[in-house]
This record gives sequence, C-alpha cells and structure tokens, in this order.
Amino acid sequence: MTARNGWSVMRNSVHALFLRELKTRFGEYRLGYLWALLEPVLQMMVMLAVMGYLIHRVMPDISFPVFLLCGIVPYSLFSNIATRSLNAVEANRGLFSYRPVHPMDAMLARSLLECLIQTSCFSVLLFGLWLLGESMQLNDIPTLLAIWLALALLSQGLGFVFMVLGHAFKAADKILPILIKPLYFASGVMFSLHIIPVEYRWLIDWNPLLHAFELMRHAVFPAYPLYGVSLVYLWLCALLMLFFGLLLYKAREPAILRS
Repeated sequence: MTARNGWSVMRNSVHALFLRELKTRFGEYRLGYLWALLEPVLQMMVMLAVMGYLIHRVMPDISFPVFLLCGIVPYSLFSNIATRSLNAVEANRGLFSYRPVHPMDAMLARSLLECLIQTSCFSVLLFGLWLLGESMQLNDIPTLLAIWLALALLSQGLGFVFMVLGHAFKAADKILPILIKPLYFASGVMFSLHIIPVEYRWLIDWNPLLHAFELMRHAVFPAYPLYGVSLVYLWLCALLMLFFGLLLYKAREPAILRS
C-alpha cells in the first residue's frame, strides 16, 4: 500500500510539473505548439537546399528528406532532453520546499514533454512526406518504437548526469551544450555510414546515436543498407547510461535538496 501511494504521489507531481512545463514552453508564443514543428522543418529545408543534390547522388537508396527526418528529429530528442536538464533544478527550486516534489519529478516532466513533442513532430512530418509521395515502408513499427524508446532512455540517463552537473557547477550550462555539439556531425545526421571507409568506421561506430539513426532509417525504408549497427548495442548503452545517471542522481539528491 505504501509503494502504491508513493507511485501515486510521484505521478501527480510529474503530471503537475508536466502541465507547468507545457505552459511555460509554449504559452508565451503566438504560434504556440507550431514552433516545435517549424524547427525540424526549417533544418530540413536548409539541408535540402544546400546538400540535397550532392547527397542524392552519393546515397540513392533512400529518399533524402526521409533520411534527414530520421536524423534531425531523433537528434533533437536527444539534445533537448540533455540540455534542458541542466537548469531543471534552478527552474523549479521553489517547488522543492513541498515534500512530495523531488528534482527527479522535474526532470521526468521535462523529458516526457520533450518525448511528446518530438514523437508528434516525427509522426506528422513522416506522414507529410508520405502524402508528398516520398518512398517509405512502415512494415516494422515495433522495431521503430523499440529504437525510439532506447533513444529516449539513453537521453534520460544523460539528462540525469547533466542535471547533477548543472547543479554542481554554474558553468556547466554553458560548457556541456558546446561539448555535445560535435555529436551532431559524428552521429550520422547528415551522412550515411556506408560512405565511411571500413577501416575508419571504428572512429564513429562506438556512438549509440549513430546506431539509432541508421536503424531508424532501415525501419522506415527496409532497402536502406545496414553496416555494423546493432539494436542490442543501442539498448545496452541506453540501460548503462540510465543506470549511471540514476546512481549519480541518487548520490547527489540530498545535496540538491539541501541547497
């Protein structure tokens, strides 16, 4: 009975913080929720304009807009969960004086909102590309959901790490976003793994984001070739990162609450 009450209290706290984040994130903008959709669309338009013809010649096996969509939106999920975790404690500090509210609740609320936003964007844009006649086959929805869930858990684990570091070091909110920027260029957002020579793939194939994006493209377009990526590796990295993030948070939670 105690555990059930504990989960109920946590669920209510996360729900209230979720609604607060939703209002804070979009309530002050005239276009509201459309801003979440416009960001990946603008990125895709710029990439299509700058690199569309060249990439199409190098990578003829998949529609380039679909290829970009399976990189830009998932990377936004990863990046936004990680970076928005940095100031999760500061943004909700006044609420921690209430016993039921914990820093983890604020972190989970932000992550759930980001998952909802990016999942909606991905679904809407994928459907829009299908209406425009872009080639795709959604024959393996369970695998696509497994990839998306693994990516969300990986992002959540890193988010816990960033939240703790953001609380411990004032400069973390400036430094850490810069440190993860290179992952945009090293994770296959704009290139396919098959264009990298085999002898150099070890430089980037350790990156679980690369595995997520390549697997996602294959799930959407089965003819897209896979080279050495693994769903098992992606899940292993996600669970290890989540475990490490929770362990670090648990060790630092008393210090966060005392501050």
